Amino acid sequence: MPFIEVLSEILPPSRIVADADVIAAHSRDQAAWAPAGRPLALVRPQDAEQVRAVVAACAAHRVPIVPRGAGTGLSGGANAVDGCVLLALDGMDRVLEIDASEQLAVVQPGVINDHLRAAVAEHGLWYPPDPASSPWSTIGGNAATNAGGVCCVKYGVTRDYVLGLQVVTGTGELVRLGRRTRKGVAGYDLAALFVGSEGTLGVITEITVRLLRLPESPPMTIVGAFDSLVAAGRGVAAAAAAGITPAALELVDRYCLRAVDDWKNMGLADLGDVLLLGRVDTGDEREAAALQECFDRAGATWSTRSTDAEEAEALFSARRLAYPALERLGPVLTEDVCVPRGLVPEMLARIEGHAKAHDVHIANIAHAGDGNLHPLIVVPAGDDAARARAQGAFEAILDDAIALGGTVTGEHGVGLLKRRGMHAELGEDVLALHRAIKSALDPAGIFNPGKVI
Repeated sequence: MPFIEVLSEILPPSRIVADADVIAAHSRDQAAWAPAGRPLALVRPQDAEQVRAVVAACAAHRVPIVPRGAGTGLSGGANAVDGCVLLALDGMDRVLEIDASEQLAVVQPGVINDHLRAAVAEHGLWYPPDPASSPWSTIGGNAATNAGGVCCVKYGVTRDYVLGLQVVTGTGELVRLGRRTRKGVAGYDLAALFVGSEGTLGVITEITVRLLRLPESPPMTIVGAFDSLVAAGRGVAAAAAAGITPAALELVDRYCLRAVDDWKNMGLADLGDVLLLGRVDTGDEREAAALQECFDRAGATWSTRSTDAEEAEALFSARRLAYPALERLGPVLTEDVCVPRGLVPEMLARIEGHAKAHDVHIANIAHAGDGNLHPLIVVPAGDDAARARAQGAFEAILDDAIALGGTVTGEHGVGLLKRRGMHAELGEDVLALHRAIKSALDPAGIFNPGKVI
């Protein structure tokens, strides 16, 4: 019996997508340079039991499964492999519970990040992880990649907020991992293991997240303009050396600002060659002044502080728009390396060197406060020679991040694009541990094969 008929026996017809264009649109994420295969089918389960039934059938017939949320990933982790079932979870999008007294929420994986933040804000609560894709990305996808974002320098990444999960295992069982309590050390932390596993260990069908109280003070934005990437990196290192932990510390270069201006006409490109955008949410003017002083001592050509919340948010809006603005100019190969904060100036200098050595243009945005850099290699459409040079620069940047004691991915995940880099970073002994875990939890090898390890 063809496997599509097997699916028809366990799912309502409305849950199986036949339209070839829709299937093609779901076959890859936003990593334009990562390869994608041809899926066998696209299914849209409406609940955990339907997910369980699909996984059980795939395990029995040795059919690979590629789970996906909104497809906003940047590493190819959600790309189809030949003959797979694409398991689209974006329709499982309900906020199931908000418990204000325990400061937690229970959500399905298809809930949009910003929708969760808006829902809990009505209860005076806040979900801090905020990737730049927060208006579109799903909590399930954020959990699968252990997404970070602007606020993670102070508040941490997705794993810091996941208390528990409901997942479907490789044998088609529906199990609960983790807890609802603030503390709990019974057994291995399997929930944390699944966060960041990129769909290779099972399918997440429900997530319990920890929440914080909304900050009482409106944020202040501190802006420093620098005449070079390295000088801006010194501003980051100075803040770290001073023991300042801002709510955000972002880097944006003029190329990115100009791309945003051309798209949204925000008038930002003439503010400086490289901007550092700091955010303080404590209401303490002294903290804001200390961060501004770090910028000035590091060589800022000018610096200022926002005077109202609208002004403070406008600059961070530009930061979030930088990547889609650059995508309008041509294919973008996105890096995601992370290095110790004190070595940010050195890493930025090396990135500039690779741009010159490989004759490619590299724009720069960064969650600079935690050393997470996003060099964006922009290539003219259809220029195969430039694409090959860009790939060389990409791999060289990965090697430099490792050489400086960093990592090849701070938040986007390994997917397809970072496998060589991850192997170089971890080594064969550690990779063997990864493979042993994968084999134990996915004995049929059906979950997102060919990704990560």
